[in-house]
Amino acid sequence: MNFQQLRSVREAVRCRFNLTEVAEALHTSQPGVSRQIRELEEELGFELFVRAGKRLTGLTEPGQQVLPTIDRILLESHNLRKAGAEFVAQDSGVLAIAATHSQARYALPAAVQEFRQLFPKVSLHLHQGSPDQVAEMLLSGEADVGIATEALAGYDELIALPCYRWTHAVIVPPGHPLLDAPLSLQALTRYPLITYDNGFTGRTKINDAFKKEGLAPDIILSAMDADVIKTYVELGMGVGIVASIAFEAERDLTLRAVDAGELFGINLTKLAVRRGSYMRSYVYAFIEAFAPALSRDATVKALAGAAQAAGQT
Repeated sequence: MNFQQLRSVREAVRCRFNLTEVAEALHTSQPGVSRQIRELEEELGFELFVRAGKRLTGLTEPGQQVLPTIDRILLESHNLRKAGAEFVAQDSGVLAIAATHSQARYALPAAVQEFRQLFPKVSLHLHQGSPDQVAEMLLSGEADVGIATEALAGYDELIALPCYRWTHAVIVPPGHPLLDAPLSLQALTRYPLITYDNGFTGRTKINDAFKKEGLAPDIILSAMDADVIKTYVELGMGVGIVASIAFEAERDLTLRAVDAGELFGINLTKLAVRRGSYMRSYVYAFIEAFAPALSRDATVKALAGAAQAAGQT
């Protein structure tokens, strides 16, 4: 039994049993992948995959049972390599961060700047995606830390820690009628709205607020990116609803913002890591730079508490 055999099994599941994609992911050949899987099955004494001819179509019942063990072995081997690197080079390495656009554009810069001053030898890799894509990057090992408001807490394999609270803001051009009266959901329904795609940056709370009041907003455009939303508001196409951190008065000179926290409630951004993953010292330092309340001690306790709770369920 070897790690390449275990990786072949794991990637076959991740690639939905497409051996061509598995071979590309592992930088090998399709026959090589098939051989690795067959050799492991022969050693275990049972088949891991259901087959239709030469094609894999799913996991057998024994395969489903041993897959978590394979994942755990590969994760621990990854942790062991990280631990070795930790002692060889305490202040250098790679830190991969996955975040939504709003977090990467507005919330992360100050933390990244502080981290770079503390660890100039650490190479930072910043990946952007939807909340679910952020979670998938964590699960695959492509990212060490993930930051988003939605989705992260919904994955059992991740531990999501609360970072900061924020509200939405309504943005309009100067002189807009919404600036002259108290803001209300009813008032917003009189105008075409521009806001986030479903599943992004608190959009669920926006939808829920209108639904609760029995109102049907006229959302004419949705986007992942607050800068895109602001651009179309500047063009006069409608009223924007964005995260309050996305409005920068010193830059957005052609727009005005009204806090909408009372309408759409408070959102909570979370930082997540993969459950059981080994974290180098500078990862803890980055977490604290992003969320000062999450000191190393506080983070270690939170991770330990989450792991204990998971073990009891």
